[in-house]
Amino acid sequence: MGKSLEIRGSRKQRFYGRLASLSMRLVGLTLRYQIDDPHGQRAKADEGEPMIWTFWHNCLFAAPLTKTRFSGHAPASALASASKDGAVIESMITSFGVKAIRGSSSRRGVAALIALKKALKAGEHLFITPDGPRGPRYHMQPGVVKLAQSSGSPIVPVRFTYLSCWYLKTWDRFRVPKPFSKVIVHIDESIYIPAKLDEKDFESHRKQVENTLRNGVDDLPEE
Repeated sequence: MGKSLEIRGSRKQRFYGRLASLSMRLVGLTLRYQIDDPHGQRAKADEGEPMIWTFWHNCLFAAPLTKTRFSGHAPASALASASKDGAVIESMITSFGVKAIRGSSSRRGVAALIALKKALKAGEHLFITPDGPRGPRYHMQPGVVKLAQSSGSPIVPVRFTYLSCWYLKTWDRFRVPKPFSKVIVHIDESIYIPAKLDEKDFESHRKQVENTLRNGVDDLPEE
């Protein structure tokens, strides 16, 4: 069972997180899964290379359910915001055996970045939603690219397709797969970020990851 780092949620928030994980597990028992891994990322994960697995915030339902199918059983940590919603997410993900690192670009960003780098150095995988915790939806925040740049660990974009799902009325249009439906997990090729980049090249790499994650998305907001 994973442990959180530094920030503890309230008893009520922990309860909601455990309730969410129980509901996810019950629905997950009915789902059918297909793993699309043309580049053999699962095998690389099993070899012990720490990776930064990245997916959109509205896919948080399926990601914990399929974690071992695409990233194996290596120790892992996930970034959760320092907000009240983040405390619920923390409780949920720890029930799946993933440690929680609390922080975001607006709160505890530096401390979170240091903790994430330490986790990678210790051989842990990381799970990050680059448009969280408040969006805009499907917009790649620069933090993940900075983390990959400074740590040397690769970003692995992961896309989830629900063949049948409900859309919640949240900023990210959170998706909940319908019972007995199919979930397809698409694992893209590793993206390494050079240690030295000027501003233009950094933005080019950020857009590369963003565009990869946006591939197949059918509800992109107008820009």
